[in-house]
Order: sequence, then C-alpha cells, then structure tokens
Amino acid sequence: MTAPQGDTPQELSGMHVVDPDGQKVGSVQQVYSDDITGVPEWITVRTGLFGMKETFVPLAGAQHSGGDLRVPYSKDEIKDAPRIDAAGHLSPEEETELYRHYGLKQPGRRTTGQGQAAGTAGGTGTAMGSDANAASSGVAGAAGYGMGNSGQRAEAQGPKLVGAGAGRSAEGGEETGKSARDARAAREAKEGVQEMILSEEQLRVGTEEHETGRARLRKHVVTEDVTRTVPLSHEEVHLTREPISAEDAGRHSRAGRIEAGQVEITLHGEQAVVRKETVPVERVRLETERVTEQEEISAQLRKEEVEYEGGEGTERARRGKGGPEGLR
Repeated sequence: MTAPQGDTPQELSGMHVVDPDGQKVGSVQQVYSDDITGVPEWITVRTGLFGMKETFVPLAGAQHSGGDLRVPYSKDEIKDAPRIDAAGHLSPEEETELYRHYGLKQPGRRTTGQGQAAGTAGGTGTAMGSDANAASSGVAGAAGYGMGNSGQRAEAQGPKLVGAGAGRSAEGGEETGKSARDARAAREAKEGVQEMILSEEQLRVGTEEHETGRARLRKHVVTEDVTRTVPLSHEEVHLTREPISAEDAGRHSRAGRIEAGQVEITLHGEQAVVRKETVPVERVRLETERVTEQEEISAQLRKEEVEYEGGEGTERARRGKGGPEGLR
C-alpha cells in the first residue's frame, strides 16, 4: 500500500481529499510513513462539522484527480473510521482496527536483525553469517530483512508520523525513523539552528440543511348572513269615476231598471325567489422563499506560544494572523 507514484509527505500535505463521487472529504493534515521503507501509507483528514476531527485514511488505491487526491472510500466510510489519536506511531492493534474498517487485507509483519540487507521492492532479502554485516541497502519498499550474526529479530513498528518538512537528508532523500531524527538534530546543532513547530486551532464554519418546521394549507366552510335588496312589483286596484255622455247613456240605458251587480278582476305581483350557486372565486397556493440571514458563530480556539529562557530572563513570542512575531 503506497502513495501515488513519486509523492512525498511534503507533496501530500495540505492536498484536498475527495471520494469516488468527487465529494470533498477534507484536507491532508498528517502523513504516516512506514518506519522501514519510508513509503507513505496513511494520511489523516480533518472531518466533522467544524473540521475538528482527524480521521485516518489509507493511501491504497489513491490517485491524483486534478489538484485533488481521490481515494476509493466514501465520505461516510471515512467519517465512521475508528477514532485514533493522530500523534506518534500507529500501534499494531490500531493499524489492524483500521484495516478491518476499510476492508483491506493487512500485510504481514516484517522483521529485522542486526545485520540487515534490504531486497528490492516486493522481494525478500536474506543475509546469513558474517556477510550480513556488510550487506548494503537496496530499493526502498523491501518486504523483508535478513538475519545477522546474533540471530536477533525485532518486530517492526507501525507507520510513523512524518511532517511536511521533517527528515530530509543532505541529498534531498527522505529520512525516517530514529536515524532521521538523529541526522536532523546533528545538522541543526552543527548549523547552530534549533526550531520548533507551533500549531493553532482555526475555525472552520459550514452549513447543513435541516427541517425547521412544516406548513399546511387547509380550507373549511364558514356560514355568513347575506342581505340583498330586490325590487318587486305588484298590481293594485284604483277606482276611477268619469261621467257618461248623453250618447253613452242612451246606448247603456236599462229601461229604468235598477239592480245589483258585481265585477271581479285578478291582481298580480312578483315574489323573491332564492337560488344558491357554487362558483370558483379565488386560487390559493403555498410557496417558499429562501431568506439569508447573518449569524455570528463564536468558539474558543487554542494556539501554541513559545517562550525563550535565556541569560537575561524569559521572553515570549506570539503568533498572530500575519505570521510569527519576534521575541518580546
């Protein structure tokens, strides 16, 4: 299990990690290399809502995708990985737990003796007897080491944390394990330079969608009183008297007889008729509108400061936004 061809911890550090669907998982925080081969095997990626959780991800099957590092594991699978403290070495038990979570076959443990002879990549080197003390190292990535005169065998430790600028030899090669620390300490002592890496917490704020409530549109029947004024007409009887002319009197003469009589007339009138009709009058719909508000998020962040104790007392250096300030 190795990083993409030619990648060093310095090149991997800070890269954006995406899953097979191209969804961003986080950025590379730390790189863990094999103590023996120096080959990067694991990275840690910051995940979670505020990016405060570091999760281990194997580099097996990782590929470059544009400027990102594409890993063959989903974002959820990475977020659900076992919680392991991202500092120092990975113990064999922690490494086994990570292999099991990602469904990977764990390679066999390697052994080394006092007299070592590293084979080529993927091969098994052996060196017996006194010749083992003089054997030279081969290509990095050897699967096994030989047994020296004493026959002692030491079990290899798990991958070790390699910083973005840690452990580079004078020729620019990658230094790992105890030899890297010793070489760097000797070089710094010779040059009169001692350094310390300061870290600080930075706030990462994101957003996620969730339900805030529900809205329903209902209709019900309401009865109300309505009054309308309707014009109605009807017939009325009026008595009209007019004198009869002499000509009409002769024509209607009854020969001097007087008798009772009766005349009947039918009267008509309009009445109000009520009829109700249901008709559509209005359309009502529910619509949503996205409103953006500004909200302040506060959190407590920690950062490291360095103190210098010299012959003239104690001085302190602070690290601000623009970079480290001088000793005060």
